[in-house]
Amino acid sequence: MSKITVIGTGYVGLVTGACFADLGNTVMCLDIDQKRIDGLHKGIMPIYEPGLEEIVERAYRAKRIDFTTDYAAALQSAEYVFIAVGTPSGENGEADMQYVEKAVKKIAETIDHSFILVDKSTVPVGTGDWAAKILQERFAETEIKFSIVSNPEFLKEGTAINDFMRPDRIVLGSNNRAASEKIAELYESLRCPILITDIRTAEMIKYASNAFLAAKISFINEIANICERVGANVVDVAKGMGLDSRIGPKFLNAGIGWGGSCFPKDVKALVHIAQEFGTQPQLLQAVIEINKYQRKHVVQKFEEIFGDIKGKRIGILGLAFKPDTDDIRESPAVDIIKYLTQKGAIISAYDPAAMELSKLVLPKEVSLYENPYQVVEGTDALLLATEWNEFKQLDFEKIHQLMHGNVILDGRNLWDPQSLTDLGFRYYGIGLGQYK
Repeated sequence: MSKITVIGTGYVGLVTGACFADLGNTVMCLDIDQKRIDGLHKGIMPIYEPGLEEIVERAYRAKRIDFTTDYAAALQSAEYVFIAVGTPSGENGEADMQYVEKAVKKIAETIDHSFILVDKSTVPVGTGDWAAKILQERFAETEIKFSIVSNPEFLKEGTAINDFMRPDRIVLGSNNRAASEKIAELYESLRCPILITDIRTAEMIKYASNAFLAAKISFINEIANICERVGANVVDVAKGMGLDSRIGPKFLNAGIGWGGSCFPKDVKALVHIAQEFGTQPQLLQAVIEINKYQRKHVVQKFEEIFGDIKGKRIGILGLAFKPDTDDIRESPAVDIIKYLTQKGAIISAYDPAAMELSKLVLPKEVSLYENPYQVVEGTDALLLATEWNEFKQLDFEKIHQLMHGNVILDGRNLWDPQSLTDLGFRYYGIGLGQYK
């Protein structure tokens, strides 16, 4: 088995390190956040990800994974060094590369033996080339040999463990094919397709993949808005489209828009890359604008229902950008709540995992409760913002009794319109209009 160092213990880094350790490798995870490392030594996960705690605990007990803030300790005799640090959006949508750059420079200063550097972070095309220049300048007069491999991640928050262990594909890009083949051996037991390309192509595959998925969601949301006006049912429209093998059903669920740590920053970064190289990414720009509009569209729907929403009490179920995560970055629910409070609505909310993080970003007048039934008490309307399993089988007879009004806006088209209408609710979906 191999000795692996992973720099960064966020979603990508910690999942990558834990899963490689679970496959039998010896892994050292490094992070500059001492509090985070101390917590990991105590079994405290810095992120919410189903199944992660169990894998980390198992590997830690078997002494296959450890955690440190010390580069020298982390890099000692490491064969493979994975960079998995954040690349957040900069002021103009560009990927902020400061953490990647710091990691590369620190590796160059510290490591004392030959190695393969593997870039797991989502980085602009050309990153591998400038990283190689940094390392080449450092090792030019030494016997230390290095290669750089781009190995983009395709992990979805909430299903990251399964995505690592049962991937659709592994993408590896390098100017040294032998290095890519060495990294391919790390994934051999997963028995999945492995695509080996040049390094710039691998970097582009990641951006292109996320941009396409975001485009598919924005497309069906725009179709949903048209469906509302013409009296069509977007759920059946999407089903009819998805049965076409050229289209497929995935990512055709109309709703209140996409968010999270990947799609927003990656689409904006790809726009920036395109413009930097002199092309006009018109489709990508439209994808972003449609997603922004979708959040405001929810507020407009409430205004169509109530007229003036000032003083209206609206309950929100779900704050994370998607189920099975506590991540509220670019969450549609957070933006919608801010728009509603600006217009004078009185908001109550609940999320199974994202309550603590939400307190840091939501307006102070928003009331957070411990369960859905507390949220709906006395409200004029209820909005489903995140389709957690917990919300699939609520006691709607009880909710009907607790609410002051009877309006339900199903932002994820999760619930059965007929059964809710039969109970006396005024049901509105996305791309469905009012169910009658």
